[in-house]
Amino acid sequence: MKIYTKTGDEGQTSLYGGKRISKSDLQIECYGTLDELNVYVGYLRSKAELSEQIEVLKEIQDRIFSVGSYLASDFDKEKLFKPELKSTDIELIENQIDAMQLTLTELKYFVLPGGNDVVSLAHLARVVCRKAERIIVAFYNALPKQREEQAFVLQYLNRLSDYFFVLSRYASLKTNTTEFLWIPRK
Repeated sequence: MKIYTKTGDEGQTSLYGGKRISKSDLQIECYGTLDELNVYVGYLRSKAELSEQIEVLKEIQDRIFSVGSYLASDFDKEKLFKPELKSTDIELIENQIDAMQLTLTELKYFVLPGGNDVVSLAHLARVVCRKAERIIVAFYNALPKQREEQAFVLQYLNRLSDYFFVLSRYASLKTNTTEFLWIPRK
């Protein structure tokens, strides 16, 4: 099978289900942003400093792909596809956040992103996750009919961005990197 189809040469693409839409459509932006997030998660997974998070990050990549597949579907076809998200997926993220937070000091100020490559990658994943969440909310708001699974997708992404924030702090701790705090001027 050839990787190129030439069917998108004029700015159109096909959704799962066959419907053709513009590559500039908000729906394409949704799953394109999730794809961008997945690249950062894959990069994070390659970092030795996060070795105990490798399986969790792999699971997150699988779930991001599930959500992306759902968002690449023709929403006019009711029974075409639903994301493979379960309450246990959110619980996994929450449990990881809780476990990492046990090792961290309490925050009283915002953290300035940066410190080293691993910390910065976790922050990049966090902001791309938030970006995906905003775009997906806009897409959902434009749909004529809301679906039950949409709330679950948003809950997962919201929790996932929290995970990346805590992961950035955890990576700072593991790599003995100073966290720089934003302390407002008085």
